[in-house]
Amino acid sequence: MSERVARVSEVIAGSTVSFDDAIKKGLKRATKTLRNIVGVKVKEFRIHVENDEIEEYRVNMEIIFLLEE
Repeated sequence: MSERVARVSEVIAGSTVSFDDAIKKGLKRATKTLRNIVGVKVKEFRIHVENDEIEEYRVNMEIIFLLEE
């Protein structure tokens, strides 16, 4: 029986559209360099404000992926 061992990589992503879009962009970018992604944990939501307007939605998230044998 093989053991499953995972690792976590922290990613910060932003979007001018929404938090949901920032999460999708962060995950899409992570898939370019990480394999075997099994989960995402959003740790923090932030909004960048300029001149009393929302400029960017930002998320700090952990990408969880399985290590290869």
